Amino acid sequence: MSSRDESVSRRKFLGAAGGAAVTVGLAGCSGNGGGGDDGSGDGSGDDGSGDGSGDGGSDDTSLLRYGRGSHSATLDFQNSTSGEVAKVTEQIYDTLINFEPGASTLTDGLASDYSLDGETASLTLKEGVTFHNGEEFTAQDFVATYRRFVDSEYEHYAGDDYVSAYGPFTLGSWIDEIQVDGDYELTIQLTQTYAPFLRNLAMFAAAVHSEAAIEEFGTDLSENAVGTGPFELDTLDDSNEQIRLTAYDDYWGDGPEVDEAVFVTVGENSTRAQSLASGELDIIDGIGAQSSQQVEGTDGVELVRTEGINIGYMAFNIAAVEEFQDRRVRQAVSYAINTEAIVNEIYSGFATEASQPLPPNVMGHNDDLDPYPYDPDEAQSLLEEAGYGDGFSFELATFQNPRGYNPSPIQTAETVASNLGEVGIEVEINQQSFAPFLEYTAQGRHDACFLGWYTDNADPDNFAYVLLHPQVEESELTEGQDWVSFDAEGYNTSNRSAWANQEYMDLVEEGQRTTAESDRADLYNQAMEIAHDEAPWVYLDYAEELRGVADRVSGFQIAAISGPYLNLVSLE
Repeated sequence: MSSRDESVSRRKFLGAAGGAAVTVGLAGCSGNGGGGDDGSGDGSGDDGSGDGSGDGGSDDTSLLRYGRGSHSATLDFQNSTSGEVAKVTEQIYDTLINFEPGASTLTDGLASDYSLDGETASLTLKEGVTFHNGEEFTAQDFVATYRRFVDSEYEHYAGDDYVSAYGPFTLGSWIDEIQVDGDYELTIQLTQTYAPFLRNLAMFAAAVHSEAAIEEFGTDLSENAVGTGPFELDTLDDSNEQIRLTAYDDYWGDGPEVDEAVFVTVGENSTRAQSLASGELDIIDGIGAQSSQQVEGTDGVELVRTEGINIGYMAFNIAAVEEFQDRRVRQAVSYAINTEAIVNEIYSGFATEASQPLPPNVMGHNDDLDPYPYDPDEAQSLLEEAGYGDGFSFELATFQNPRGYNPSPIQTAETVASNLGEVGIEVEINQQSFAPFLEYTAQGRHDACFLGWYTDNADPDNFAYVLLHPQVEESELTEGQDWVSFDAEGYNTSNRSAWANQEYMDLVEEGQRTTAESDRADLYNQAMEIAHDEAPWVYLDYAEELRGVADRVSGFQIAAISGPYLNLVSLE
């Protein structure tokens, strides 16, 4: 038996021994518990299953346990816009270009060399890289991946109801032709000069499938992931909301340093923090105010924090609610919601008030714009001016489980409802778990909804175009109307507000075609002023990135883009 076979056998043994401990030890605190920091989950491990806490034995040092608030609805990066999906797929799959861990600079991935000259991108691919199914990675795998995502005439196209909104804005809208020269050379002709293209190639949705796996599994890749990444799929356990990965011995890059990694869902923030403190988890995310204090006050664990590149917001569905079609009403709601109290009291200062779609650390953020102040009198005045002085009602859809940009969504929703009640607006809260919530709002069934966005590539286009441009043909727009139907041909469902402001769209499109950074920044400054004044969202917050990390963890780098980089993590 070769040394590789011995290693695989050892991991299989650990999958049986270590896996049982984590599954049993956390079974009582997984599931769809509310995301609020109310401390209702016990997470004490009093069922006698505390094996997962570890005593320095060899089993524990090989098993990395990552706790989060929501499970992945799919394992196919082309099938979702969810960050929970990306956390797992970025361990299994690779992109042509990577981000430096913990930074926004680009570095090589599956491509050893890359450049962008006008409308032409040229890439040289690494040789000797293999997929988890044993197939060698070549240029044809990227071509097949691209076509599966955006080419409806391709035999293995995944289907309009399957592929996510990432397809067009990541690759489809910009690629005119892909030329392959042998197995390791790609020349990509773009439809126009598109400044962020190389950064788009580093996004999780631009990872590479195996052509053989595409042909074998089709849309069943949602549960049969086959990548070139540092970990390969071992077990997808939807019933217990856990995903187990094992180290891939033939990985081309750095690491992995552990034999296994398991993603465990623990719905309650406070319970997740308790599980970290008790040794049942090694790293946790989705931390709210109370759980951050729990982590900070516990021996053997550390609260790691860094400036985020994200936005939390409440989107108005302008197409669905007549009242929201009046800018004065949207502004009134913005004045009526006390975002300062939400940030300082509910989020405990781990976030700052937002004023516009672009976070402060993204080029094009307009420093001259201030958050809407809490001013119920101004809100009431605008409502009366718009003809809604007696108020109206709407449904606010929210996810239950914590997100970094909204770590206490139910409490935030209740605050919004209370604030708006003071100016005569009645709010019905519709709370859902994350996966059905995303589907519900992508279909435009909401009146308003909470959402947020972590940057994929640190480019302003990734916020301004992705989240607030409808991306439809001009024929789908109505003159003098600044919204468009979710049913419009080619509509970008990431624009949950259905906003379609022509002046804003023109500026954002010009920003895509402009390469000089100073000129781009000026264009986005103008676009942000329009977005602030027209208020298609209530701008809630820009949040810090927070993680709870056990002292026994080494090499973990908190990242505002991409990640988590679990291949670099080791355990004492």
